[in-house]
Amino acid sequence: MSRKRIFEIIEKSNGKDCISSVYDISMIVVIVVSLIPLAFKTDTPLFQITDKITVVIFIIDYFLRWFTADYKFNKSGVASFAKYPFSIMAIIDLISILPSLTVINNGFKVLRVLRMIRAFRVFRVFKTVRYSKSFEIIGNVLLSSKEQLRAVCMLAGGYILISALIIFNVEPDSFSNFFDAIYWATVSLTTVGYGDIYPVSTMGRIITMLSSILGIAIVALPAGIITAGYMNELEKRTEKPISHKEVADKDKSE
Repeated sequence: MSRKRIFEIIEKSNGKDCISSVYDISMIVVIVVSLIPLAFKTDTPLFQITDKITVVIFIIDYFLRWFTADYKFNKSGVASFAKYPFSIMAIIDLISILPSLTVINNGFKVLRVLRMIRAFRVFRVFKTVRYSKSFEIIGNVLLSSKEQLRAVCMLAGGYILISALIIFNVEPDSFSNFFDAIYWATVSLTTVGYGDIYPVSTMGRIITMLSSILGIAIVALPAGIITAGYMNELEKRTEKPISHKEVADKDKSE
């Protein structure tokens, strides 16, 4: 089998390649199965075997993608193979693999520390992005709206910082450090209100009310931006392309 054919199979199917579609579905199933042990506190022999099998599949998939990196980046030479390990999806793949290497071979003494970050296996769920058209749409929406979202993030960050500075100076007794004030400002911005840290003075409560009211408006902005971008992306995908024959017929009618 040629490297080009391997690349066509492991990349997301366009719906016409049956083998590629089967590969995508199989990988999604493997990802879901690999996440099941994370829902339990106990580590059974069945879970250990499951983890060994799934991580071997992930490793094979990782190296196959690295092996065909020049087709992915449409560039020949060593540069493509050197660039691939630093791509976002390759990093996610690697992070999802490393915590399980100590299960496969206890000789990896350096990697035993990764047992403390077992939760990193949750990164495997992000691997489904590669095989889902829905995630592709969301990714395109975020890319097309990145300028607006960046502006909203800067606005929210500035608002949190200013609110934290105000409340920290208005009620120094209620907040032991500035991080507590940042935490309170973030919770107030999102209108969550856990109630573990709160102001007790009249002025502090007034500031909290204003922060919550303004927070509703700021939180609503990214939702509106993403919704508008999502609708635009759907419209682009549902537009029927005009054939050359239709264009010719239209010109004749005119």
